[in-house]
Amino acid sequence: MAKRREFMSLLGGVAVAAVMATGAMAQEVTLKLHQFLPAQANVPKLVLDVWADNVEAASDGRIEIQRFPSMQLGGTPPQLIDQAIDGVADIVWAVVGFTPGRFPRTEVFELPFMVSDARAASSAYWQMFETHMKDADFQDVKILGTWVHGPGMLHTKDPVNVPGDLQGMKIRGGSRMVNQLLENIGATPVGMPVTAIPEGLSKGVIDGTTIPWEVTTALKIPELVNNHTEFDGPAIYNLTFVLAMNKDKYESLPDDLKKVIDDNSGLEFSIFAGGTQSDADGPARQLAVENGNNIITISREDAAQWEELANPIYAAWVADMESKGIDGQALIDEARALMDAYASN
Repeated sequence: MAKRREFMSLLGGVAVAAVMATGAMAQEVTLKLHQFLPAQANVPKLVLDVWADNVEAASDGRIEIQRFPSMQLGGTPPQLIDQAIDGVADIVWAVVGFTPGRFPRTEVFELPFMVSDARAASSAYWQMFETHMKDADFQDVKILGTWVHGPGMLHTKDPVNVPGDLQGMKIRGGSRMVNQLLENIGATPVGMPVTAIPEGLSKGVIDGTTIPWEVTTALKIPELVNNHTEFDGPAIYNLTFVLAMNKDKYESLPDDLKKVIDDNSGLEFSIFAGGTQSDADGPARQLAVENGNNIITISREDAAQWEELANPIYAAWVADMESKGIDGQALIDEARALMDAYASN
């Protein structure tokens, strides 16, 4: 009997070793990724899924990332960053401007006519995050990526060729900065989540919206309005995004899995995300062309009158930052220098 017990114990040890060798007993981590767009939209499909798949592969399957699109875990898009801080979700993709004024330094990339290239801006954004925002604006959350989308633009029921054409229009604004510009022009900015835009247009709650080309496909914008106004050179506006992770969840990972997260995050991922989102503008624009829609392109020369209307916003923003103890002009200068440096490489 003793020999049988010894044999069974030995057999059990072999079985345990075999199971461990197959990885079945390796540590497994499940992370919930929450965001506001449908799963088939460009950012989830081309950026977030790519990132999540890469993390899963690099961890040899020890990390599983469950994806929850369209706010399936509850709440509203402006609550996403708090969901990451509070642990409602482990990782979120969020629009920083959905909580105006809360992350003030990020707004330097949301100023009108500030950004010409999404890759350059996303690179500058990450660098400035590390030096100015990591321990200030975002001290309560682990940031994995920072980026901006391609050129923001106008999509309207009636054509917009000059600023005066927006007079009296109700326009969904993309951020605090663009809302100020719309007010300066004489339009009425309307706040609503990006996912509410189709209903807002179809019911006449708004006469138009500000979004980049790439998201128009998921929202079927070219079927709801016939006019699109884009700008040569710097965009009328851009939004800033973050991929953010709960700090405690990150710290609970073993060092090798932290490294997996880190290796797939940061500067290069931020540039990839911004560039990929911007690259998706072209195919989306082509759909509007094929639909026979009216696409108006404002030249650099004609954009001058728009930029003149934006100048007071810069002065107001610098003053607002100064009231918070932040050197806004220095942030503007640094952002421009970093974007120029990226463009020249």
